[in-house]
Amino acid sequence: MERLFSQAQRLERLSTSIGRLAAWCIVLLVAVIITDVTLRRWFVIGSTKLQELEWHLHGVLFLLCLGWAYTKNAHVRIELVSERLSARSRAWIELIGCTVFLLPYVAAIVWFGWDYVSYSLAYNESSPSPTGLPDRWIIKSAIVAGFALLGISALSRGLQAIVFLFADDRLAAQTPYCHQEPQTGES
Repeated sequence: MERLFSQAQRLERLSTSIGRLAAWCIVLLVAVIITDVTLRRWFVIGSTKLQELEWHLHGVLFLLCLGWAYTKNAHVRIELVSERLSARSRAWIELIGCTVFLLPYVAAIVWFGWDYVSYSLAYNESSPSPTGLPDRWIIKSAIVAGFALLGISALSRGLQAIVFLFADDRLAAQTPYCHQEPQTGES
């Protein structure tokens, strides 16, 4: 079980490191938006490339931070139900959700995403706008990379749930499930 937990931690560190690095895209995104707005407002210069770069950066930011957000529980959940459950119940739900729903979905997106990227690369796909960005395969690759990172994070969380459910108390206490107690609604 210690080896399993160690592997889960390595996977989480990988996802977290890439997510933190990708989060810096927000600085670039803000700079591009400020430049675009300034050029449009005061110089009446529009740029299709800047507009497309905005949504590309937004996509990269979202996709590459998706796995990191999942490991930190910063994603959408039905908290009304889950906050009232015991840590053991939440761990079971996480394990079943990862193995039955999330990992197969991620695998399908990554599997079919490769075709999406290779088609774009093979045909040198670019923006439909004549003045848009070339190399559309780059942003399409971010889809595959982002979902692969989500898969890594889901695998990490699933392994941590297994450790919490089946390991001794000392090791289980190190998992994130041990630190989440149900809320009763009392203040």
